[in-house]
Amino acid sequence: MPEKRHFHEELNKLKNQLLVMSSMVEANIRKSIRSLEERDPKLAEEVFTDDKKIDLIEVEIDEGCVKLMALDQPVAVDLRMILGVLKINNDLERMGDHAVNIAERSIRLAESPLPKRLVDIPRMASMVQGMLRDVLDGFIQQDPGKARSVCERDDVVDELDDRFIRVLLTYMMEDPRVIKQAIDLIMISKNLYRIGDLATNIAEDVVFIYQAKSIKHHLDQAVQ
Repeated sequence: MPEKRHFHEELNKLKNQLLVMSSMVEANIRKSIRSLEERDPKLAEEVFTDDKKIDLIEVEIDEGCVKLMALDQPVAVDLRMILGVLKINNDLERMGDHAVNIAERSIRLAESPLPKRLVDIPRMASMVQGMLRDVLDGFIQQDPGKARSVCERDDVVDELDDRFIRVLLTYMMEDPRVIKQAIDLIMISKNLYRIGDLATNIAEDVVFIYQAKSIKHHLDQAVQ
């Protein structure tokens, strides 16, 4: 059917746009952390510029999804796919905003010495970037198992965030002069933590799209 073919062609375009957006978000996370490690405000400025492009793609995907729903009135798996694309689109844009937040803190931290060596922050950043890559691979490859593995890795990111904050709180109690820098580092850690949570949200959406099953709040285990 020509109508069905047109629907899937347009849907594939939206999925490809999501991949482009995802790669831009991942690049911005990487740049924001590099700007912190290298004390380079110019890298942070690139994050701000690229985030505006991410926002434009988000609007285009939203409009494309609304148009498909209005004209084609999809049902079942097609409807779940469009709703999933909408939600993934929103979560990717929010990840981009967190990268901007990190870049803003990085600019401030470039002006003063750091109270702690940057070990946990780059490790967390690497982990959430990997989660983002894998969850989008799971989406494109129709692999909910890969998406579920992302949910499991989020616990490690949470543990790193907790440990990092405890250490910085100790530093602040021992030397009040580092409070300002420590708070900025804590907020960077929290932004990475939230990026991990958003990757988990996407993973849950991928499972719902392909298995019509909600794993949010462990609902799939509760009904077993």
